[in-house]
Amino acid sequence: MPLPKIPNEPATMLLVKDYPKAEPGRSPVRSISAKPDPEVDDLISGQAVPTPKSRARRKAQDTLAAAQAPVRAAPVAEAKPQAAPEAAPKAAPQAAPQAPNVAPISAKLREQDAEQLHSTKHKPVDAQLKSSTRRKADHSGLTKVFVLDTNVLMHDPSSLFRFEEHDVYLPMMTLEELDNHKKGMSEVARNARQVSRTLDALIANVDDDAIESGIPLSKLGNKDAKGRLLFQTRLTSAPLPEGLPEGKADNQILGVVRALEQQQAGRAIVLVSKDINMRIKARAIGLPAEDYFNDHVLEDSDLLYSGVVQLPDNFWDTHGKDVESWQENKNGNSATYYRVTGPLIPTLLPNQFVYMEPKDGQSPLYAQVKQIDGKTAVLQTLRDYSHNKNNVWGITARNREQNFALNLLMNPECDFVTLLGQAGTGKTLLALAAGLAQVLETKLYNEIIVTRVTVPVGEDIGFLPGTEEEKMSPWMGAFDDNLEVLMKSDGDAGDWGRAATQDLIRSRIKIKSLNFMRGRTFVNKFLIIDEAQNLTPKQMKTLVTRAGPGTKILCLGNIAQIDTPYLTEGSSGLTYVVDRFKGWNHGGHVTLARGERSRLADHASDVL
Repeated sequence: MPLPKIPNEPATMLLVKDYPKAEPGRSPVRSISAKPDPEVDDLISGQAVPTPKSRARRKAQDTLAAAQAPVRAAPVAEAKPQAAPEAAPKAAPQAAPQAPNVAPISAKLREQDAEQLHSTKHKPVDAQLKSSTRRKADHSGLTKVFVLDTNVLMHDPSSLFRFEEHDVYLPMMTLEELDNHKKGMSEVARNARQVSRTLDALIANVDDDAIESGIPLSKLGNKDAKGRLLFQTRLTSAPLPEGLPEGKADNQILGVVRALEQQQAGRAIVLVSKDINMRIKARAIGLPAEDYFNDHVLEDSDLLYSGVVQLPDNFWDTHGKDVESWQENKNGNSATYYRVTGPLIPTLLPNQFVYMEPKDGQSPLYAQVKQIDGKTAVLQTLRDYSHNKNNVWGITARNREQNFALNLLMNPECDFVTLLGQAGTGKTLLALAAGLAQVLETKLYNEIIVTRVTVPVGEDIGFLPGTEEEKMSPWMGAFDDNLEVLMKSDGDAGDWGRAATQDLIRSRIKIKSLNFMRGRTFVNKFLIIDEAQNLTPKQMKTLVTRAGPGTKILCLGNIAQIDTPYLTEGSSGLTYVVDRFKGWNHGGHVTLARGERSRLADHASDVL
């Protein structure tokens, strides 16, 4: 059926190859990376990319499918009569019984993909991250003993309860290092004190014999922790290779792990440490060691939700039956709504952006999912912010993703917005322009509050003089650069007019430090959190829960530029909130994929 007429259509768009097309029955998939992957071009963009396991399964299916094609295999055999005569008899009996299983395997994979569309739980850890000892124990079904290094406890105080039915062992040197790091006001010191309080609660009212045999980790109400907490109650250490200093803390922990292997030969003993060199030394002397990855939201950053899905060209053929359309006027803007029903709807999420650009000359579709009920969804067309008449503080969208982002930023019903993208995609400029328009023009918010993590890229320059805002001003150079661009948009105002506008804008923008956010409540504020990839999930929770009535929070960042120690793309606070807030009716996310800073910056991003 012909595509219903759309009132608005954005201008400059990305190439079609940037977003793989959607197909019914498959999970929406899109990689954050701008480089195309030929193995995933036929998948849907938006939420996940195939893991190494899925690629292996695809290769297995191709092998089985090739075994079902004897007609195509025959010419190959005829073309190479010199092949080894033993190869054919060996290959034939193996391929014959496996060939009928190709269809059931592919159907089973489709069922698994459909079940894992919107799972908000932690995904299963890939086998490549596990040690061989742990993989063997998983296969046999036996419980394991995890020996925790000190940095794991200081990184995540709740790590004691993250090992399910397995036992947790704490060497005496781990407790000694916790005691050495408990002083101070840093995050590490606070975590060390929290672990000490948790251990004190676990051993309270426990006999000495119970400490020897193990304390149930579920004692404090953590029902998922079904294992026991074991302490090093006697001096046990196995000899290590010559040359390793015995007095060093890391080497003493390695000696405890080796002694446990000798004492409990039937169980798997695994060292868990955030220290890369510690794990390397353990593996070098033959001890199983792993990283602590229970705090990872995603196994791979390519699995991160992008907020955008490209619809297939036959979308209206499969979803256009009994379609309903109407127009509504909300917040002074007129929009067209469509109620569609079809097999692709269950794979979508509320506030997710969908688009379709037919190649046969029909009108394109750019819409946002507003409501989902089973296989029925309500799509709302977008406002075209690429047109100059809809400019936001003199700024217009230069590509499709920027238009999607401005629709979120200018929507008063969207309380939480996350924008991801590499340098030069326009995250800060769009956020500031939307904030100034809604603070000074529509007066929807009282003021703009800007904050960021003060993590230096190089060496720290030391203490800074002045008030809180004066101390934070060197960290806010990116906002000053964007303010200069926004204040130069009005060419008819003159020098006096621009000076007055600059003073007015400065009076409505407050720069705050993260160190003083505890206990505050922001009412009717436009809060911008810049460089949010450097926040831990705990710090992100502290900031987002500061929102009072009428407050809008924006999180901007690039997860490829993390400067905080021990944080990775999978465990960053920005990744955490993007994954947890997807599908919420009052939140939205867009991954900006195209740089608009300059041709020099774009070329540098590609070649450097």
